Amino acid sequence: MNNKELADLIFPDAKDISYYEEKYPKRNLKEGAVVTRYAPSPTGVMHIGGLYQALIAKKIANQTEGVFFVRIEDTDQKREIENGVSEILNSLEDYGLSPDETIDENGNDIGDYGPYIQSKRKDIYQSYAKYLISEGKAYPCFCTTEDLNEIRENQEKAKQRTGYYGKWTKCRNMPIDMAAEKIKNGEEYIIRLKSPGNEEKKIKHKDSIKGSIEFPENDQDIVIIKSDGLPTYHFAHAIDDHLMGTTLVIRGDEWVASVPLHLQLFYVLGVKPPKYAHIAPIMKEENGAKRKLSKRKDPEAAVSFYKEEGIPKEAVYEYLMNIANSNFESWRRANKDKDVSEFKLELNKMGVSGALFDMVKLLDVSKTVISKFTAEEIYDYVYNWSKEYDKELFDLISNDKEYALKIFGIERGNIKPRKDIAKWSDVKDSIIYMYDNKFYESKTDYEFQKITDKEEIKKIVNEYRDNFFDINDDKQTWFDRMKDLAEKLGYAREVKEYKANPENFKGHVGDISTVIRVVLTGRANTPDLYEIIQVLGKDNVIKRLNND
Repeated sequence: MNNKELADLIFPDAKDISYYEEKYPKRNLKEGAVVTRYAPSPTGVMHIGGLYQALIAKKIANQTEGVFFVRIEDTDQKREIENGVSEILNSLEDYGLSPDETIDENGNDIGDYGPYIQSKRKDIYQSYAKYLISEGKAYPCFCTTEDLNEIRENQEKAKQRTGYYGKWTKCRNMPIDMAAEKIKNGEEYIIRLKSPGNEEKKIKHKDSIKGSIEFPENDQDIVIIKSDGLPTYHFAHAIDDHLMGTTLVIRGDEWVASVPLHLQLFYVLGVKPPKYAHIAPIMKEENGAKRKLSKRKDPEAAVSFYKEEGIPKEAVYEYLMNIANSNFESWRRANKDKDVSEFKLELNKMGVSGALFDMVKLLDVSKTVISKFTAEEIYDYVYNWSKEYDKELFDLISNDKEYALKIFGIERGNIKPRKDIAKWSDVKDSIIYMYDNKFYESKTDYEFQKITDKEEIKKIVNEYRDNFFDINDDKQTWFDRMKDLAEKLGYAREVKEYKANPENFKGHVGDISTVIRVVLTGRANTPDLYEIIQVLGKDNVIKRLNND
């Protein structure tokens, strides 16, 4: 019996690899177009690091008019969670990262290079395993768990590297007839790569992010097909990336150590490997030290956290782009109104050490992003978010959309728009005083800041209501009336006037405005008071002034 006959015995129904080489021809793309992929395993909640990888992969593909596809790597089916695939695809869609090719919600392929889920590609992997066996580049291994434990124990006693390599490869040189006999007798086996590598030799590799790296060659005879007939991750990814035309693999830098093995797999398969770009992980500072964001310890590690908090996808995207390229922040300062898609991401400007995740910075970015939304956009976002996460807020804004739009329109569209909202979960607290029933429910003793004498406060409120309030005033007239009120009651018309001669005045116009603001809203800090008054309307303003 020869290698080809052994391969036929093991995989009698597997097609010749020429069938798949013809079925998946080279992609017809313009020169320089990059084909990237995001290849997650549905084994847990979607991690922000995964979203980050997908963002980079899609961005690079889009910039070059290439293709971004998603392949679900589900060969580790023991760890797969319920709805794991749908969570991945929904998260990508939520953040504007829908791929050009993938599967739909029913598992059907979208694209010509599928199946895009590895468990449906079993026949393909077996064909390539059969090819390697027939070429003498792979072989069946019958080692039991006990055999492997014995090998490891002997290696440790001899103070040698552990693993299945060199003289420790018990089944590598098994006569073909003996292997065939074992298979016919029903003995369990796996398929291993017959590594051509030498650990004492070095390979040089240029990573698109990390630059030049040197590794020892891989000499391990790794498992390529498991006993259940499914491939290992290493083998599957090489075949898939070849047949799907991947030209750039963007992945976490925990895979750097696998580069020698992966390049070797492409070599024994006789195909060109893609380029690799290994992204440094997103880190968190804790007790003065850096560590990776943890799904177990850090709520912000899960993509679902941002949706639940109501941090808009545009803000998350913008922040991740800020992490990705150090020059993004300066680009944004120079291009305040440009869409983020116009920024050109450069892999060689990505950091090689982990970027620190900064929630304060993210929320600051989010405030800026939200400040650019129109009142209608704010309403739509808050409506959809509150419908799922805050019934009280949903009821408030949905009962009277026009009034809600007026509230959201306060200080919006100005040269310096309001930046008091960082996430949709902030909204209720920032607007609730605009609703009479909620305003009176929460009415407590107010903090008036500088002016605290109750009689003085009463005098200011009464004077404003009776002699200086007119709902029809334009903003400048309104402010002039506030100055007139301040002057009448012994306060400076201008802050600078008060600062120049504080002994001549009780305070200044800002102190007067604060009293009116607190009486009308219950708060010392709010968006523009004039606009609030216009939205509340004459009757509500008078009612609140009388109620103090």
